[in-house]
Amino acid sequence: MALLGVNIDHVATLRQNRFTPYPDPVKAAQICEKAGADGITVHLREDRRHIQESDCLKLKKTIKTKLNLEMSLADDIVAFALKLKPNDACIVPEKRRELTTEGGLDVFKYREKLSRIIPALQKNKTRVSLFIEPDIKTIELSKKLGADCVELHTGKYANLKGIKQKRELERIKKAVQFGNKIGLIVNAGHGLNYDNIKAIAKIKQIHEFNIGHSIISYSIFWGLFEAVRKMKNLVS
Repeated sequence: MALLGVNIDHVATLRQNRFTPYPDPVKAAQICEKAGADGITVHLREDRRHIQESDCLKLKKTIKTKLNLEMSLADDIVAFALKLKPNDACIVPEKRRELTTEGGLDVFKYREKLSRIIPALQKNKTRVSLFIEPDIKTIELSKKLGADCVELHTGKYANLKGIKQKRELERIKKAVQFGNKIGLIVNAGHGLNYDNIKAIAKIKQIHEFNIGHSIISYSIFWGLFEAVRKMKNLVS
Protein backbone atom coordinates (compact mmCIF):
# COMPACT_ATOMS: atom_id res chain seq x y z
CA MET A 1 0.00 0.00 0.00
CA ALA A 2 1.52 3.32 -1.09
CA LEU A 3 1.93 6.12 1.41
CA LEU A 4 0.62 9.67 0.96
CA GLY A 5 2.73 12.69 1.79
CA VAL A 6 0.69 15.90 1.71
CA ASN A 7 2.47 19.05 0.61
CA ILE A 8 1.06 22.03 2.50
CA ASP A 9 3.05 24.78 0.74
CA HIS A 10 -0.02 26.48 -0.67
CA VAL A 11 -1.61 26.92 2.72
CA ALA A 12 1.37 29.16 3.40
CA THR A 13 1.01 30.75 -0.06
CA LEU A 14 -2.42 32.04 0.92
CA ARG A 15 -1.08 33.33 4.24
CA GLN A 16 1.91 35.07 2.66
CA ASN A 17 -0.35 36.74 0.09
CA ARG A 18 -1.43 39.21 2.80
CA PHE A 19 1.09 38.40 5.57
CA THR A 20 -1.67 37.42 7.96
CA PRO A 21 -1.17 34.85 10.74
CA TYR A 22 -3.70 32.59 8.99
CA PRO A 23 -4.14 30.07 7.51
CA ASP A 24 -1.64 28.26 9.71
CA PRO A 25 0.35 25.47 7.99
CA VAL A 26 0.85 23.73 11.33
CA LYS A 27 -2.91 23.51 11.87
CA ALA A 28 -3.27 22.28 8.29
CA ALA A 29 -0.68 19.57 8.92
CA GLN A 30 -2.59 18.34 11.96
CA ILE A 31 -5.80 18.06 9.94
CA CYS A 32 -3.95 16.20 7.17
CA GLU A 33 -2.60 13.69 9.66
CA LYS A 34 -6.02 13.10 11.17
CA ALA A 35 -7.39 12.46 7.67
CA GLY A 36 -4.79 9.76 7.00
CA ALA A 37 -1.69 11.50 5.62
CA ASP A 38 1.44 9.46 6.21
CA GLY A 39 3.72 12.48 6.15
CA ILE A 40 3.88 16.24 5.69
CA THR A 41 5.93 17.78 2.89
CA VAL A 42 7.12 21.40 2.68
CA HIS A 43 9.40 23.17 0.22
CA LEU A 44 11.55 25.89 1.77
CA ARG A 45 12.20 27.94 -1.35
CA GLU A 46 15.13 30.33 -1.70
CA ASP A 47 12.74 33.29 -2.14
CA ARG A 48 10.61 32.15 0.83
CA ARG A 49 7.46 32.64 -1.24
CA HIS A 50 5.41 30.37 1.01
CA ILE A 51 6.93 28.15 3.71
CA GLN A 52 9.23 29.91 6.20
CA GLU A 53 11.94 28.55 8.49
CA SER A 54 9.65 29.12 11.48
CA ASP A 55 7.00 26.88 9.88
CA CYS A 56 9.52 24.08 9.47
CA LEU A 57 10.69 24.31 13.08
CA LYS A 58 7.12 24.26 14.42
CA LEU A 59 6.17 21.33 12.19
CA LYS A 60 9.18 19.33 13.30
CA LYS A 61 8.06 19.73 16.92
CA THR A 62 4.35 19.10 16.46
CA ILE A 63 3.56 16.61 13.70
CA LYS A 64 3.13 12.96 14.60
CA THR A 65 3.99 11.33 11.25
CA LYS A 66 7.15 12.57 9.51
CA LEU A 67 8.49 15.78 8.00
CA ASN A 68 9.77 15.76 4.42
CA LEU A 69 11.74 18.90 3.53
CA GLU A 70 12.06 19.70 -0.16
CA MET A 71 15.26 21.71 -0.58
CA SER A 72 17.59 23.14 -3.17
CA LEU A 73 21.38 22.92 -3.03
CA ALA A 74 21.71 26.59 -2.00
CA ASP A 75 24.18 26.91 0.89
CA ASP A 76 21.73 28.62 3.29
CA ILE A 77 19.03 26.02 2.62
CA VAL A 78 21.48 23.17 3.20
CA ALA A 79 22.68 24.78 6.44
CA PHE A 80 19.10 25.10 7.66
CA ALA A 81 18.30 21.48 6.75
CA LEU A 82 21.30 20.33 8.79
CA LYS A 83 19.94 22.34 11.73
CA LEU A 84 16.33 21.17 11.28
CA LYS A 85 17.14 17.46 10.93
CA PRO A 86 13.94 16.52 9.08
CA ASN A 87 12.94 12.86 8.82
CA ASP A 88 13.28 13.05 5.02
CA ALA A 89 14.98 15.55 2.74
CA CYS A 90 14.23 15.67 -0.98
CA ILE A 91 16.78 17.61 -3.01
CA VAL A 92 15.09 19.44 -5.87
CA PRO A 93 16.12 21.86 -8.63
CA GLU A 94 14.97 25.42 -8.22
CA LYS A 95 14.65 28.51 -10.40
CA ARG A 96 13.59 31.83 -8.89
CA ARG A 97 11.08 32.73 -11.60
CA GLU A 98 9.40 29.35 -12.01
CA LEU A 99 5.80 28.97 -10.85
CA THR A 100 6.55 25.44 -9.68
CA THR A 101 9.37 22.93 -10.07
CA GLU A 102 9.85 22.45 -13.80
CA GLY A 103 11.71 19.15 -13.95
CA GLY A 104 14.07 16.77 -12.27
CA LEU A 105 17.43 17.56 -10.69
CA ASP A 106 20.49 17.37 -12.96
CA VAL A 107 22.32 14.79 -10.86
CA PHE A 108 25.25 14.60 -13.29
CA LYS A 109 25.84 18.37 -13.12
CA TYR A 110 25.73 18.50 -9.32
CA ARG A 111 27.30 15.14 -8.52
CA GLU A 112 30.26 16.60 -6.63
CA LYS A 113 28.10 18.79 -4.39
CA LEU A 114 25.62 15.95 -3.85
CA SER A 115 28.46 13.63 -2.83
CA ARG A 116 29.13 16.00 0.09
CA ILE A 117 25.58 16.98 1.04
CA ILE A 118 23.96 13.53 0.99
CA PRO A 119 26.20 12.01 3.71
CA ALA A 120 26.06 15.23 5.76
CA LEU A 121 22.27 14.98 5.91
CA GLN A 122 22.38 11.24 6.58
CA LYS A 123 24.61 11.81 9.61
CA ASN A 124 21.58 13.52 11.17
CA LYS A 125 19.50 10.39 10.47
CA THR A 126 17.73 12.18 7.64
CA ARG A 127 16.68 9.94 4.76
CA VAL A 128 17.80 11.60 1.51
CA SER A 129 15.84 11.55 -1.74
CA LEU A 130 16.70 13.06 -5.12
CA PHE A 131 13.88 14.50 -7.23
CA ILE A 132 14.67 13.27 -10.72
CA GLU A 133 13.26 12.43 -14.12
CA PRO A 134 12.28 8.76 -14.65
CA ASP A 135 15.59 8.07 -16.37
CA ILE A 136 17.59 4.87 -15.82
CA LYS A 137 21.06 6.45 -15.94
CA THR A 138 20.02 9.16 -13.48
CA ILE A 139 18.58 6.57 -11.10
CA GLU A 140 21.80 4.56 -11.34
CA LEU A 141 23.93 7.61 -10.49
CA SER A 142 21.60 8.52 -7.60
CA LYS A 143 22.31 5.11 -6.10
CA LYS A 144 26.07 5.51 -6.58
CA LEU A 145 25.97 8.87 -4.81
CA GLY A 146 24.41 7.22 -1.77
CA ALA A 147 20.82 8.48 -1.95
CA ASP A 148 18.30 6.44 0.04
CA CYS A 149 15.42 7.25 -2.31
CA VAL A 150 14.50 8.83 -5.57
CA GLU A 151 11.30 10.73 -6.22
CA LEU A 152 10.27 10.50 -9.84
CA HIS A 153 9.03 13.71 -11.43
CA THR A 154 5.53 13.00 -12.75
CA GLY A 155 4.91 16.45 -14.20
CA LYS A 156 5.30 15.32 -17.80
CA TYR A 157 2.88 12.43 -17.24
CA ALA A 158 0.40 14.83 -15.62
CA ASN A 159 0.50 17.26 -18.54
CA LEU A 160 0.14 14.72 -21.35
CA LYS A 161 -3.00 13.10 -22.74
CA GLY A 162 -3.92 9.91 -24.60
CA ILE A 163 -1.20 7.69 -26.09
CA LYS A 164 1.59 10.12 -25.10
CA GLN A 165 0.54 9.90 -21.47
CA LYS A 166 0.45 6.10 -21.69
CA ARG A 167 4.00 6.08 -23.05
CA GLU A 168 5.19 8.29 -20.23
CA LEU A 169 3.43 6.01 -17.74
CA GLU A 170 5.35 3.05 -19.17
CA ARG A 171 8.58 5.01 -18.81
CA ILE A 172 7.75 5.63 -15.16
CA LYS A 173 6.96 1.94 -14.61
CA LYS A 174 10.35 0.89 -15.98
CA ALA A 175 12.09 3.50 -13.84
CA VAL A 176 10.26 2.29 -10.72
CA GLN A 177 11.17 -1.32 -11.43
CA PHE A 178 14.83 -0.46 -12.00
CA GLY A 179 15.04 1.69 -8.88
CA ASN A 180 13.58 -1.09 -6.76
CA LYS A 181 15.91 -3.63 -8.35
CA ILE A 182 19.04 -1.71 -7.33
CA GLY A 183 17.79 -1.14 -3.78
CA LEU A 184 16.32 2.36 -3.84
CA ILE A 185 13.04 3.45 -2.32
CA VAL A 186 11.05 4.95 -5.19
CA ASN A 187 8.57 7.76 -4.59
CA ALA A 188 6.67 9.90 -7.10
CA GLY A 189 5.09 13.31 -7.31
CA HIS A 190 4.30 16.53 -9.13
CA GLY A 191 1.15 17.52 -10.96
CA LEU A 192 -0.86 14.58 -9.64
CA ASN A 193 -4.58 15.12 -9.09
CA TYR A 194 -7.76 13.16 -8.39
CA ASP A 195 -8.01 11.98 -12.01
CA ASN A 196 -4.48 11.19 -13.18
CA ILE A 197 -3.48 9.51 -9.89
CA LYS A 198 -5.66 6.49 -10.69
CA ALA A 199 -3.43 4.96 -13.37
CA ILE A 200 -0.10 5.70 -11.71
CA ALA A 201 -1.32 4.44 -8.31
CA LYS A 202 -1.54 0.98 -9.88
CA ILE A 203 2.26 0.81 -9.96
CA LYS A 204 2.57 -1.17 -6.75
CA GLN A 205 6.31 -0.65 -6.29
CA ILE A 206 5.93 3.09 -5.70
CA HIS A 207 6.51 3.62 -2.00
CA GLU A 208 5.04 7.10 -1.55
CA PHE A 209 3.24 9.82 -3.47
CA ASN A 210 3.82 13.46 -2.52
CA ILE A 211 0.84 15.58 -3.57
CA GLY A 212 -0.03 19.15 -2.67
CA HIS A 213 -1.57 21.60 -5.10
CA SER A 214 -4.60 19.51 -6.08
CA ILE A 215 -5.38 18.60 -2.46
CA ILE A 216 -5.17 22.17 -1.22
CA SER A 217 -7.17 23.39 -4.23
CA TYR A 218 -10.04 20.97 -3.71
CA SER A 219 -10.07 21.63 0.01
CA ILE A 220 -11.81 24.91 -0.87
CA PHE A 221 -14.85 22.87 -1.89
CA TRP A 222 -14.57 19.74 0.25
CA GLY A 223 -12.67 20.88 3.31
CA LEU A 224 -9.07 19.83 3.95
CA PHE A 225 -9.92 16.67 5.91
CA GLU A 226 -12.12 15.31 3.12
CA ALA A 227 -9.69 16.34 0.37
CA VAL A 228 -6.89 14.38 2.04
CA ARG A 229 -9.15 11.42 2.80
CA LYS A 230 -10.25 11.13 -0.83
CA MET A 231 -6.69 11.27 -2.15
CA LYS A 232 -5.53 8.74 0.44
CA ASN A 233 -8.23 6.34 -0.75
CA LEU A 234 -7.16 6.75 -4.39
CA VAL A 235 -3.47 6.24 -3.58
CA SER A 236 -4.03 3.16 -1.43
